[in-house]
Amino acid sequence: MECIFCDIVNGKIPSHKIYEDDDFIAFLDICPRNLGHSLVIPKKHHRWVWDVPDIGAYYEAVRKVARALKNIFQIEQVKSVVLGDEVPHAHVWLLPAFDNDGHGGAINFKKVKKIKDKEMQWVADKLRKELLQDDLIKPKKEE
Repeated sequence: MECIFCDIVNGKIPSHKIYEDDDFIAFLDICPRNLGHSLVIPKKHHRWVWDVPDIGAYYEAVRKVARALKNIFQIEQVKSVVLGDEVPHAHVWLLPAFDNDGHGGAINFKKVKKIKDKEMQWVADKLRKELLQDDLIKPKKEE
């Protein structure tokens, strides 16, 4: 089965990866609704978030990335969404909430923002550094 997220996990498709441990990765969304819009996915293919065997570990990874987003952007809120219709691989959206970002109390899914690759790289670098600096990320085990 073709799965774009499995291709990202396997390095077949480039991404702005911000987090990785033995079971999960996070990367910036290529159709961001805000700067820093991230996806957290299991490395193994599971159709739905609720199918992930250790959902507690999954949500610990989600929490780490959300905290890093709050820290680097100095914001109060990171919105999260679990849908799963657009890509058939479990994923959680994390969307930094900024004043006057055009979303209001809910995410406007049609409000895709054009963000230059240079800015995406800057955010990815800041997030990786924040996750390492705050000891929010554990290095992958050596194989």
